[in-house]
Amino acid sequence: MRSLRIALLALGALIASMLLPGTAGAATVTPAAAPVFKAPFACGQTWTYSHHSAEVRRALDFVRTDGGPTAGAPVLASAAGTATRHSQAGGAGNYIVIDHGGGWRTYYFHLAAFSVPSGARVAQGQQIGTTGSTGNSSGAHIHYEQLLNGVGQNIRINGTALPYPGSYHQRYLTSDNGCGGGAGRYWVDTFAQTEGYAAPNTASPQGVLLQGTHYVYCKVWGARYEGVYGHNHWWLRTDLDRTYPGGNGRGAYVPAYYLSRWGNDEARDNSGNVIPDC
Repeated sequence: MRSLRIALLALGALIASMLLPGTAGAATVTPAAAPVFKAPFACGQTWTYSHHSAEVRRALDFVRTDGGPTAGAPVLASAAGTATRHSQAGGAGNYIVIDHGGGWRTYYFHLAAFSVPSGARVAQGQQIGTTGSTGNSSGAHIHYEQLLNGVGQNIRINGTALPYPGSYHQRYLTSDNGCGGGAGRYWVDTFAQTEGYAAPNTASPQGVLLQGTHYVYCKVWGARYEGVYGHNHWWLRTDLDRTYPGGNGRGAYVPAYYLSRWGNDEARDNSGNVIPDC
């Protein structure tokens, strides 16, 4: 029995040496690699940004400078994840938090409106809200943060760290979020004109896709779209032919219903290839 107790004590000491920090066998935890974050505004738009020294976390505030309006401009997900909606009347106003996994989250404050329900799974480049000035804000802007395990990080876009200017119009950023890619295009024929939307539902029309041959990038399962010829839950991400005032025609979603040649809940290109998921 004494030899068994000695053996158990030795085993306990070995396990402790593996768990306690500073010991030879200590286990190390490697931080999760960050997603490749993109700008929180639409493809091709240019915004200036600044950092207020009073900010608790490493936030940047963005204001549009390419001639388009800041107020009401689409706010896009920097990376894919799960979005939750929040409201803080005396502070952040209406805001979205996206959990990207691995401890990484992004925050988008002062939204005028939400574009996705709480708990929605969103794709990179998907509209999650519109720019506003709700809460403790003196004007329309996007207050943007990147956090790891609850700690604010220096913001990186496309893997490059941004500087932290003390005022606007010192630094500028042009977005490539939602631009799509030339190589990943799939050609389809639509039998009629259709509206395109900010998300895979009809809540927020952004413009029009004309009847004819178009490229699409990928598909997303979303709200059921019903028509005379059937139905479809698939939505195709593409660039619209016409954009409504204040809308975003890049990376919008159109119903795959308009590819009715393939049947209900099918999304294939003109050659019959299944369009990949976004």
